[in-house]
This record gives sequence, C-alpha cells and structure tokens, in this order.
Amino acid sequence: MELPLGKLRNDLLRDVVFPNLGVEDMRVVYGPREGFDSAVLEYDHDHYLVVATDPVLAVPEETFGFFAYHFAASDVAVFGARPRWLVVDILLPPGSEKGFLEKAMRDLNAECRKYGSAIIGGHTGVYPSVAEPTATTTAMGLVRKDELKLPLAKPGDRIVVTGKVGLEFAVSASYFRERELRKLLSFREIARLKKSFRFETVVPEALTAKPFVRGMHDATEGGLTALHEIANNSGLGFRIYAEKLRLDPMVRKVLDFYGVDPWSVSSSGTLIAIVPPEKSNSLIAELQKNGIIAFELGEFTADRKRTLIENGEEKKFPTFKGDPYVELYGKG
Repeated sequence: MELPLGKLRNDLLRDVVFPNLGVEDMRVVYGPREGFDSAVLEYDHDHYLVVATDPVLAVPEETFGFFAYHFAASDVAVFGARPRWLVVDILLPPGSEKGFLEKAMRDLNAECRKYGSAIIGGHTGVYPSVAEPTATTTAMGLVRKDELKLPLAKPGDRIVVTGKVGLEFAVSASYFRERELRKLLSFREIARLKKSFRFETVVPEALTAKPFVRGMHDATEGGLTALHEIANNSGLGFRIYAEKLRLDPMVRKVLDFYGVDPWSVSSSGTLIAIVPPEKSNSLIAELQKNGIIAFELGEFTADRKRTLIENGEEKKFPTFKGDPYVELYGKG
C-alpha cells in the first residue's frame, strides 16, 4: 500500500503508529492520540510540561525561519503553555547559501525573543539526500496543572474561530502560483498576501484566549474539519452556521478561483476555541481588543450529529478527504 501525500490520516495512525510507541511511562499524562497535537508530561507538583514537534518544508524561503518557530510553538500554546524551550534541526540540500541560513536563524531568533523562548539544542547540516530546506522543531513549555487546556468540549460550548480561515492556502498560492493569480488579483494584493504569512500562527491569540476557553486547536491541515476530532474525543456533535463564517475577501477570491472548500482547507494560524457559553462574548471582545478578528461559528451538541446549516438547509459537515495544498502544489 502506497502512503498518501501529506499528514497521515487517523486510520493509518491507529493501524501503524500508535501500536508502536515504546514502553509505558507513568509521567506521560497525555501521549499520542487523535486530535492532540502536543504531549503532556508530569513536571513537578504544580506544573505539566507540554511538548510538540512539527516539520517545516515546502514553504517559501523567506518564511522558513518564522515557521520554524511558530508551527511547533502554536501547538504548545493551544494547550495553555507559553513556548519556553526549542530544539531545532535544520537540514539543507547541497548548494545552499550561507545567506539563507543567516536569514532563517535571524528570523527564528526574533520570534524566540518576542515570546521569551530559548533554543537549547538541535542539529544543522547539508546533506546530498535532502532535496529542499527542511526543519523540525520541538517546542516545550510549562503550564500550571489547573490551567492546562485540552481540545475537549462539553454540550453547549461555543465554537469561536479567528478570522484567518483559508489564509495559509491563499498565501501559498501567492508564492507558488503567482502567475495564475495575476488573472485574479493586482500586484499590490499579491504583495499583501505574501506578507500575510506572519499571521499564520496562533501563539498570540492562544495566550490571549487562555483565561476564557475550555480548550483550543490550531486549524492546520484539514482546517475546520478538526472539529470532528474534538467532537469524537468529547463524545459530542456540533452545529455550524455557514452565514457566520468570515473570510478575508482576498482569501475568498483565491479559494473560489481554485474551487477549494473553506471548511477543509489548511488554515494554519486559525484558532478554534472551545468556549463556555457565558464567556464567548468576552473572549471575542478581548481578541478584538488585541487586533484579532474572531466570531462565533456554532456550538457543540449532546447528540453526535455534525451539521452544517447553509441557506436554511441542514447537511452533513464535511470530513477531511485530502489536503488541497498538497494536491495543488505537489508539496507537503
């Protein structure tokens, strides 16, 4: 069986990965499981250690250092921990320039200083078997035990989303399919999209949202279909109201141009917040006060139906069948 492109689907994780995880360790509070992008370990009497790892590849060169921080750091932040320590591997193909590495390290260092993170180790090298610049970052942070945020919901919890759905796909198109997008967008609009890669993080909004939420998730590969994982782990369903979805007009143009569904498109930097109903308005107000667009998209329900209400019609909420990013760019 040939493995599909992109992140492994949950059935393959269950069949191949999860049965082969080494010895049991009592200090592992939450290990690998569907819908959990971080591990949680006992640290001391009052704190957990949150650990996440993510690769960076198939991204525009000027974004490499930024994503080397934020892909893994975002997964730590949604569990309620400020990213504190990083281990970074950078593997480069033959012919790589010193200037590329210098810029990547400067950008990575700038993000570390912004959020108070230290790089404590890693590996850097140039190898013939490496086809393109690739990084793997492991991020770690501490969280008080009573402040740990898990991607689990209760009936009636509201689903609050930040306004960056589809941005990852649109930004990537502005780099990798610029010639095609010139039929749709002006040079100025394409330039704006390219600069918008700096919004592909949930670190600032997760740290802001922490006091208001029950749990959080970053809508990366599969986008808002991550709601299924949250619902599965919680034993719940959900209702989503299509008219409440807010897309950046340029992002909507790009998604429509390529015929991409906004519900399942990769949307790194989009925070899915699981919020008790009495805190929803306060969370949205706090995020907006910090310059972050947010809106309530629906709610979790005691029944297990996953419903999308669109134009007055109830239909099944889409499931993740494939990553449009991988299909369009042949990268992943």
